[in-house]
Amino acid sequence: MGLREIKKQQTRTAIADAALPLFLERGFDQVTVAEVARHAGVSTNTVFNYFPAKEDLFFDRQSEVENHLAALVRDRTPGTCPVEAVRDDLLSALRQDDPVLGLQPDAPSFWQVIEDSPALRAREREIGERIEAALATALAEHPPYASDAPGGTGHPLPLLPLLAGAIAGTHRAALRELRRRIMFGDPPATARDAVATAALQAFDLLCSGLHAGVRQGAQEPQEPQLP
Repeated sequence: MGLREIKKQQTRTAIADAALPLFLERGFDQVTVAEVARHAGVSTNTVFNYFPAKEDLFFDRQSEVENHLAALVRDRTPGTCPVEAVRDDLLSALRQDDPVLGLQPDAPSFWQVIEDSPALRAREREIGERIEAALATALAEHPPYASDAPGGTGHPLPLLPLLAGAIAGTHRAALRELRRRIMFGDPPATARDAVATAALQAFDLLCSGLHAGVRQGAQEPQEPQLP
């Protein structure tokens, strides 16, 4: 990365770092972009150059989050089930108390800002949709093959968009349950262990169902007959 890009990244980070304390203190909807600019020591136009919408200031790592599951699928070891790749990454993050998961003391304040803002809740839903779309694309480019499981035939499995929805939905549900428990006052370690156990079971059921279909021949589904 060149010096120019480094400086641009530093400016972007400084603006986001200036915005977050304002949002946590007063709420997202009560803070203006002009106030963020003054707090960061830059012009309002400069803020918009780095963050096209106000919501981008709050979800400043949005792009990284949207592409995380897709990257796990693309970069997984050949022959590895994509469900297992996502499962293992989540369990590893839980074991390591990854700050991204919200296991830090200030996480409830961050989540409360989201709960209090219709705009942020809507953006959070959009992020979830983009995660699923990116994952579906990654699965189409790097699909699970029948050869990933014993007795497989080597043909790619059908209905990859539905598989992407199942994987992304399970991952999202695990994070939502972690948030719910911590917001209701569970100690982070208790919430983490409970979610890890549930996520392991849920992903394993999804994985076993995926490969059960493969072992049975992974026949193309028949169109249902309406009465």
